[in-house]
Amino acid sequence: MQLQHRTSRQVTGGHFHPLGATPTAAGTNFALYSRHATEVYVELYDTPTGAATDLIPLAQRTRNVFHAFVAGVTPGQLYGFRVHGPYEPAHGHRFNPHKLLVDPYAKALAGTLRDDANRILGYDAASPFRDLSFDDRDDADCVPKSVVVDDRAFDWQGDAPPNIPFEQMIIYEVHLKGFTAHASSRSASPGTYRGFIDKIPHLVDLGVNVVEFLPLHARAVGDFLTAKGLTNYWGYDTLSYFAPEPSYRAGAAFGDEVAELKTVVRELHRHGIEVILDVVYNHTVEGSELGPTLSLRGVDNATYYELTGGPGEPARYYMNWSGCGNSLELDRAPVIRFVMDSLRYWATEFHVDGFRFDLASALGRTRGVFQQASEFFDVVSQDPILSRVKLIAEPWDIATYQVGNFPVDWSEWNGRFRDVVRKFEKGEPGQVPELASRLSGSSDLYGDDGRLPYNAVNFVTCHDGFTLRDLVSYNGKHNDANLEGNHDGTDDNNAWNSGAEGDTGDAAIIGMRHQRARNLMLQLLFAAGTPMLLGGDEMLRTQHGNNNAYCHDNELSWFDWRLADTNADHLAFVRSAIAFVKKYPALQRRTFFTGSDLKWYGFDLDDPRWGDPELRTIAYLLAGDGYQLFVIFNASWHHVTVRIPEPATGRTWRRVVDTSVAGDRLGDDGVALAPADHYLASPRSSVVLLAR
Repeated sequence: MQLQHRTSRQVTGGHFHPLGATPTAAGTNFALYSRHATEVYVELYDTPTGAATDLIPLAQRTRNVFHAFVAGVTPGQLYGFRVHGPYEPAHGHRFNPHKLLVDPYAKALAGTLRDDANRILGYDAASPFRDLSFDDRDDADCVPKSVVVDDRAFDWQGDAPPNIPFEQMIIYEVHLKGFTAHASSRSASPGTYRGFIDKIPHLVDLGVNVVEFLPLHARAVGDFLTAKGLTNYWGYDTLSYFAPEPSYRAGAAFGDEVAELKTVVRELHRHGIEVILDVVYNHTVEGSELGPTLSLRGVDNATYYELTGGPGEPARYYMNWSGCGNSLELDRAPVIRFVMDSLRYWATEFHVDGFRFDLASALGRTRGVFQQASEFFDVVSQDPILSRVKLIAEPWDIATYQVGNFPVDWSEWNGRFRDVVRKFEKGEPGQVPELASRLSGSSDLYGDDGRLPYNAVNFVTCHDGFTLRDLVSYNGKHNDANLEGNHDGTDDNNAWNSGAEGDTGDAAIIGMRHQRARNLMLQLLFAAGTPMLLGGDEMLRTQHGNNNAYCHDNELSWFDWRLADTNADHLAFVRSAIAFVKKYPALQRRTFFTGSDLKWYGFDLDDPRWGDPELRTIAYLLAGDGYQLFVIFNASWHHVTVRIPEPATGRTWRRVVDTSVAGDRLGDDGVALAPADHYLASPRSSVVLLAR
């Protein structure tokens, strides 16, 4: 494809840094990295689907960066790149200038992706040679356009980060759109960045102080979902690592989402709440060799992706540590720079306080093998900006499970905590010894390399799996609405339905479910470490047994705010539990327990029967500054009498909460014990005593 330079604008050489589109008062500098390209053009547009207005070569090349300064280009301008180079898939090169490309550094996107007759593919889908063939049809009207953005225009109004100490964090994982998309939210802008702000008072009242957003990077939706009337709701197929998802925009102008998301961060900070972004740097939406050519594949496929072939074969195929078709090549300096530039952009320009890295084990692979001292981890650790933000790993990928093995400055989703708490509450035998390890901070996982209890991000539920209500209401997944024959989603749920599968009118079963939900919430909040709640669990949101609702942008996934009234007792319980945890520092420890801080008990002031696989009850004493806490978790079907140790001189034990007592909430007053030397714990209950 021979492109002709056509523009009346003044064009000069410009600068190779920064990458992307950088506006000034006189125009915009465009810069694109590609080691293997031969020519690069920027194409300008007035509308997302209209014809191009200018075609301009980035004629200067410095350090493998093509660049040019184009006079008169202002913020709001739409553009895309055309990149020339060899089309040799068998050797890793897939350049195709017939395909308009999203700028990898685009700060906003305009328009939506559509695949009209497979035009977004770089190859001929009908060819028997598959991706070795070449498609010369233009796809500009099918591809979102990049938008020139001026980040200097936003007024932060003196915003300052809350700087919440790690040990005091209480994380709330939430989907930004789903938080207010339901009509019951009564938001003026439901399902948008602005709409989320309407519900910040709920977060303040609840007591959480960190919001962890599911991915907000601009994404794309595959045809296999749209053909079924479904979508990529969770957002784990990234199209742009710098642009916020435009579909959550409330304003009419392209790029308004940038200021709207910054406003969300500013307002959360104003209320003392930090912001963590769930980010997906392990793969992109371009998928396998049969996927579309949208950005990185057409910019420099052989650099950005980890490629492989058979013995003695060139690198045609993609390593797939994500299970989504490809993996970014984080062994290479240009790719590390790309990811680091993205992270720094969100930390500096959006003031976010940290990141949760999806399938983070994939990021730690050096030549395919996970290493604690990988290139990427080492670069992050020495970066003057990123070394100070909060870093949380999802410590696994499709092929390896690395819980406890990340570097000292990383926290981790503690999947071991989730599994044992679920098994214990379900009533499985033999769980008490490991439960004790998880409740006391998982020192076996994090205590041997300089990390502390807060490096364990404890959770019982998250976006991926059952909600809390469904965990106690279903034995197995019910994913038929995903149209995959109920084969998708995990079967390893460690769930128990409390006596009936799904919805029931049986008051006893409903009562048991609510009691068990309170038990699980207490174990999460009282454990040493950083607790993470799944948004909606405080009001017992349900997905009707669907444990893989990634494809449902509808009422199955959205918050039904009527549940705040329907399940008001549970909501009040969670609020009281969070407030209690914040008040008593023994429940938000920075260091691991010593012998004087924590003591485990059996039923008769003796040591627990650690070796008894049938033991389903655990009790322990926490010593604080001027107070003591005695906690009993009983997952058995029997009443259990537990003797209580003598409190310190001048103190008396009072019951703070018993989850078997409907409406019981945590507070300072409590109920005096009579008799005071033992407690009869009801079946499947949790008890907290306070001595002050």
